[in-house]
Amino acid sequence: MLAEIEKILEKNVRPKLADHYGNVELVSVVDGIVEVKLLGQCKGCLSAKYTIEDIVEAELKKEIPEIKKVVLINEVSDELLDQARKILNKHNK
Repeated sequence: MLAEIEKILEKNVRPKLADHYGNVELVSVVDGIVEVKLLGQCKGCLSAKYTIEDIVEAELKKEIPEIKKVVLINEVSDELLDQARKILNKHNK
């Protein structure tokens, strides 16, 4: 199923995301749940939830009915974590 999902992402999803300087990475597939990361300008975008539902999930479900859901894996960058630590440390002193 991974190869089939990658084909759909490459053909139907990545070109749409590329228009917005973004991309998608397939993380895993377990029991019909697909986990993905958004990359580029799509990563951290306020519309990421809708991108996943309206583009990624819709395209995959259209081609592979066994897919139950597409889940966005959000990772916080090290830079953002460092900024948060600095802010918290200032307030805790």
